[in-house]
Amino acid sequence: MRKLIKILLKDKIIFIAISIAVLIGFLSLTKVPESPIILSSQDKIFHAIAYFVLALTWLLSYPISRQKNKIKYAIAFGCVFYGIIIEVLQTTLTTYRTASFLDVVANSVGVFMALLIFNSIYKKIDAI
Repeated sequence: MRKLIKILLKDKIIFIAISIAVLIGFLSLTKVPESPIILSSQDKIFHAIAYFVLALTWLLSYPISRQKNKIKYAIAFGCVFYGIIIEVLQTTLTTYRTASFLDVVANSVGVFMALLIFNSIYKKIDAI
């Protein structure tokens, strides 16, 4: 099963990573209708999940990041920087969105969690 997934995703994961980045940018800059039930931390959870997926797909799209820490941390920094840029664009380009430091923190937590899981998975795989 793992071989089949690997074959299906080979050379396509970069397009998935780009698509996720574009989708996050689009959803961050468009007006979204308010949900009827609003939890105080719901927005931050969405941010963390979105940037977790973003960072994980970018890490997986560069297999060399498994061995090269510089590349791995450059990808993580790029994802955090992307989140900061999106927050700035929300304030400058839209009238219905504002930048939030807590959103940047939630984005960074998602990226950090993706990095931790990526490292732990490949440590276990390399130990086998």
